[in-house]
Amino acid sequence: MKQYDVAIIGGGISGTALLYELARRGDVQKVVLLEKYGSLAAVNSHGRNNSQTLHCGDIETNYTLEKALQVQKTAQMVVDYAESLPPFERERLIFKYPKMVLAVGEQECDKLTTRYESFHPHFPEMELLDAQGIATIEPMVVEGREQRINAIAVRDQYSAVDFNLLAHSFVEQALRLQPGFEVQLGTRVGTITQQAGGFVIESSAGRLAAKSVVVSTGGHSLLFAQQMGYGQEYACLPVAGSFYFTPQLLNGKVYTVQNDKLPFAAVHGDPDLLVPGKTRFGPTALVLPLLERYHWETLPQFLRVTKPQLAVLRVMGNLLSEAEVRHYMLRNILYEVPGLGRRLFLKEAQKIIPTLQLEQLEFAKGFGGIRPVMIDKAQQKLHLGEAQIDPGTGILFNMTPSPGATSCLGNAQRDADRIVNFL
Repeated sequence: MKQYDVAIIGGGISGTALLYELARRGDVQKVVLLEKYGSLAAVNSHGRNNSQTLHCGDIETNYTLEKALQVQKTAQMVVDYAESLPPFERERLIFKYPKMVLAVGEQECDKLTTRYESFHPHFPEMELLDAQGIATIEPMVVEGREQRINAIAVRDQYSAVDFNLLAHSFVEQALRLQPGFEVQLGTRVGTITQQAGGFVIESSAGRLAAKSVVVSTGGHSLLFAQQMGYGQEYACLPVAGSFYFTPQLLNGKVYTVQNDKLPFAAVHGDPDLLVPGKTRFGPTALVLPLLERYHWETLPQFLRVTKPQLAVLRVMGNLLSEAEVRHYMLRNILYEVPGLGRRLFLKEAQKIIPTLQLEQLEFAKGFGGIRPVMIDKAQQKLHLGEAQIDPGTGILFNMTPSPGATSCLGNAQRDADRIVNFL
């Protein structure tokens, strides 16, 4: 049985960032990364399944100033990494687009103005634009508009990342720094067992032992944790996001103001890195009983981590008791209905582009991932944001990074500290 210092389970952006961080430090010599698929970043880190956004804390209106400053720091780590690469590599990974958060109507405009006044000292690149200023960046946002609008905008900053290619880059750099590190693709992990001196992992490629283990497999991380007796206080609410395509109507990223009553992302429009000439609108928010989008074989795993217990049913009941949340969730179910969904989603997208026509909108078939939102059964509420289980025994379970892939290097730095200290 082969012995390792650290085993990383999951070859998405989180697992590969940790592999790179451990290689960069050089504190541990024997590290293996196990990925069940035949390629890296095949699930939520793939560009089909996320918004390809580098969140910097400036245009995300659901962030407090404290949270925004934390996000700004982790986003800069990704930028610094990309800028350390040769230009031909960097230009494939990270992109500069203008970005803005758009306020529509008097109430949203006033709210955004107040936010600008408190955030601008910390984000000097921010501009507060009226309709005329918005038109210089995004003319289609202003055309045909009757209500008052304003926007917080940043014109010249990295704002988009191909996280799939970034994950591949992390592995390439890690193996260059530490040729003894191993990456095993197509290797499915069955069980993890704690024993004296570490852990034994049963996989499709055989048994291996590791002194420390980090599991970064989204909702599956909770399943692994519960199999070992940890994380029983959590269940998983998988929220799927779908997208719609239009022709390229925007020059950059346009977000909308977050509704504080809704624990789901506000609709935004983004230039699509994978489909040139298209603008992608979304995400929708649909609760699905799956741990991976379009993979119905993950239904049994979902049922194991989210049993219909009273605490789980109470959380869902509390959600649905809010009329606005209830109507929102119903609309998002209807967005998936062929024909009808496109007509209903048109109204959402017209908040960004008022003159958008039905014939310009098409469902982005095969695009969209799942975000595993944790349910805290003890507190009987959704656990929004990052979720990690650290029992202090040398194993970590990462379920939901926050804010998504942007935090990959920040989280990798934190986890590497814990691993090295433990070892």
